[in-house]
Amino acid sequence: PHPPPSGAPSPLKGEGLKTRRRRNSPKNNSSGTVMKLYFQIQNYNWQPERYKYSVEQMMLTLFPGERPEYPTQRMARGENSLVLTLSRAKSWATAHALLTYEGQTYRHFSKAPDPPEHTGRLERDRVLQRILKTAFYRAGTEALGREPPWGALTGVRPVKIPTKALTQGFTPRQADGMLRDLYRVSEERRRLCLDAALAAAKADQGRTDRDISLYVGIPFCPSRCAYCSFISADGKALALLDPYLDALVREVHAVGSVLARAGRRVRSVYFGGGTPTTLSPEQLHRLLGELEEHIDLTWCSEYTVEAGRPDTITAEKLSVLKAHGCARVSVNPQTMSDAVLRAIGRGHTAGDFLAAWDLVRQAGFSVVNMDLIAGLPADNEGGFRASLDQILSLEPENLTVHTLALKKGSRLMEQGGGLPSAEEVSHMLDYAWNALREAGYAPYYLYRQKYMSGGFENVGWSVPGAESLYNICMMEELHTIVSLGAGGVTKLIDPRAG
Repeated sequence: PHPPPSGAPSPLKGEGLKTRRRRNSPKNNSSGTVMKLYFQIQNYNWQPERYKYSVEQMMLTLFPGERPEYPTQRMARGENSLVLTLSRAKSWATAHALLTYEGQTYRHFSKAPDPPEHTGRLERDRVLQRILKTAFYRAGTEALGREPPWGALTGVRPVKIPTKALTQGFTPRQADGMLRDLYRVSEERRRLCLDAALAAAKADQGRTDRDISLYVGIPFCPSRCAYCSFISADGKALALLDPYLDALVREVHAVGSVLARAGRRVRSVYFGGGTPTTLSPEQLHRLLGELEEHIDLTWCSEYTVEAGRPDTITAEKLSVLKAHGCARVSVNPQTMSDAVLRAIGRGHTAGDFLAAWDLVRQAGFSVVNMDLIAGLPADNEGGFRASLDQILSLEPENLTVHTLALKKGSRLMEQGGGLPSAEEVSHMLDYAWNALREAGYAPYYLYRQKYMSGGFENVGWSVPGAESLYNICMMEELHTIVSLGAGGVTKLIDPRAG
């Protein structure tokens, strides 16, 4: 739907009717209890399953400690539950939410013009899902006594909303109004979103339908971090590096032929993993040489290799990367606290990181990225601030601030560990956003993940002119990303589809 201009009334109408007085203090749900979900659909010949996912996403945003259940029996008095009713009358679609939470009941509704049949199922579903989520959101935020920083937005790519608005001719002020009025996004998150949308618009200038980016996956690491859920092998599996490279080289040959026949132009190359610099200098030289020989890199304007683990960086490896045209590397401390590094299973110290940083700077790479994670086990607000201040003193061109996400398959998800509270993480990020802007950095891409502490976000920051084209194209889906190797996924984009 087209966004309304700033100050225009939202197409989502409806005043909430609270049935009991709300408590003054915000509630903190961490009990891991059950919320029972009931659907009632009237005047639509559709099944509730069409809307379960979107409602569960809103529940995860508002009540991350609750687990959804869909009972078949009648609702019991006083249980944590949500009854959602979707109905149609004349030209309006209306969603009602009846939320019972911690013994109190909250009732809200939301409505929008019912899309006509000719708009298609996808567009109709978007509208109906939105009013269902909005009704739930209004009831849930009244129950909690607060609104989350991203408001009613539940997707992983919030920048797509202002990006689409800008491409449709709306001004940044109008796009901001949509995020504020329609989705209830906080002022700071709206600013992050708009800055990233403007960076995406700039990156899209001069793009052609022939352009692609290339991702090469190296799923090996010296050790596995506690928060990691990526496809990556360590320890004895490192013996598989040579046969893995044999297979990857064959794939490079095949993909090079396909791209040549299709007339595609490689605009950026990104080696990720895992940790690509787990490879030896000889292995790196072999792989990068095969890539140069079999894939046309004439149009490549950005060549990145993740050297994320400081304990894999040597002067010889950096020399190989430079010799093959790599100008961007990532060196990722995650934290500058040795105690936190031990807690997450990193095999290096803050001193090791500083030594690796010196090697990278001496090698003369034009752009260096660092990653920092807010919300790590054994960390706290003071420790995070100290890490950020120390990293900013090194003046990297890029700095990506991640919020810890508890991912399925990670050791941290299975075993747990003393994590900072969502409130502490919020303070960490507030400090980071202010400090980065004061230091001359601007956000250029961002995304969100499931099970992320506090429902926050990951944000890439850059000094002017050092933004990563690959990261923007991946997140905003500006063109196709072709993936080579294990653990990656090719993303096919048709720019004409809008």
